[in-house]
Amino acid sequence: MALRPYIVGNWKMHGTRAMLSEARAIDRAAERLLKAEVALAPPYTLIHATRKEATLIGVGAQDCHAAEGGAHTGDISAAMLKDAGAGFVIVGHSERRADHGETDAVVKAKAEAALGAGLSAIVCVGETEAERDAGKAEAVVSAQLEGSLPTGDGAAEKVTVAYEPVWAIGTGRTPTVEDVGAMHRSIRQTLERIYGEAGAQVRILYGGSVKPDNAAELLAADEVGGALVGGASLTAEQFLGIIVAAAELGEH
Repeated sequence: MALRPYIVGNWKMHGTRAMLSEARAIDRAAERLLKAEVALAPPYTLIHATRKEATLIGVGAQDCHAAEGGAHTGDISAAMLKDAGAGFVIVGHSERRADHGETDAVVKAKAEAALGAGLSAIVCVGETEAERDAGKAEAVVSAQLEGSLPTGDGAAEKVTVAYEPVWAIGTGRTPTVEDVGAMHRSIRQTLERIYGEAGAQVRILYGGSVKPDNAAELLAADEVGGALVGGASLTAEQFLGIIVAAAELGEH
């Protein structure tokens, strides 16, 4: 694909202002590694500060509420995120689906709210270990995509899909490169079924225990357009190893 590899760091529930130095270091390195597109999703409390400190990389959020505003204590709308400096939002992460019971319909509503506020959306999908062992992985992920992706004019241009096998997130386990390629090919077929020709241009990220030592191999798999990185994005040293691997692939 012609698009640059897209490497997104998801800081999850980590990060105080002391970590802004890591964001600055990542931003400075990204200036030299133009063959990869880089972004960070810090906690809400650091979005504005990260946007001010890191001017070259993308900055986004880890979630949003589907409503524009109202009586939703503790929630944050897509419009608020945009006002804070976010350019994208991650929706449907398996931790949100598991910890907060988010359904595909909820994820779709959040993605559509993000697009409506002028943000792009990274829509996460992935199967559990039991679903993979039962031979249902591709069917489960396809159904999640059907239920979670936003639709409407131009939606495909503002969406990225992140495939994260639930059993590989934070566990140190990763699927084989062949398994990753097979799932990403299946996702591509589903995207083209949903979005038509535009589905061919949607980037599909891989996530799940991506580290500097396995990034090059995973990023080279079929239809992998980048990575959604968790723990390894918390330090510039670790994250840059993944960005370098992506930039080297982007040169070919």
